Amino acid sequence: MELRTYFVEDNATIRENLIGTLEELASVRPLGWAETENDAKAWLAAHRGAWDLLIVDLFLKQGSGLGVIEACQARGREQRLVVLSNYATSDMRKRCAQLGADAVFDKSNEIDALVDYCLALAGRPAA
Repeated sequence: MELRTYFVEDNATIRENLIGTLEELASVRPLGWAETENDAKAWLAAHRGAWDLLIVDLFLKQGSGLGVIEACQARGREQRLVVLSNYATSDMRKRCAQLGADAVFDKSNEIDALVDYCLALAGRPAA
């Protein structure tokens, strides 16, 4: 199964590398991306059931990933939302979980864990 995935990441280099990596290794089919909270919320409102996975950074060009997470509280039960951030402190992980994030990954050292998470969602064994 391919995971229809939308990315909320304002750093073009990180976004392009992440999309390429997840396409190659983790059955991810990118649907698009946003660099701001408002753009992400607009896309999500227009595509309510059209995605399987949302990957959100916390720090954006405008707004915050926390606002994006909060806007997804009424998503479908099968839709997954994960945070990928350099600011994955224990307090921030707790806050993201309270808002409804399914998982939080640190950009600097948990990319492999994100790939494994995506593979598990897609029903494929981890590498």
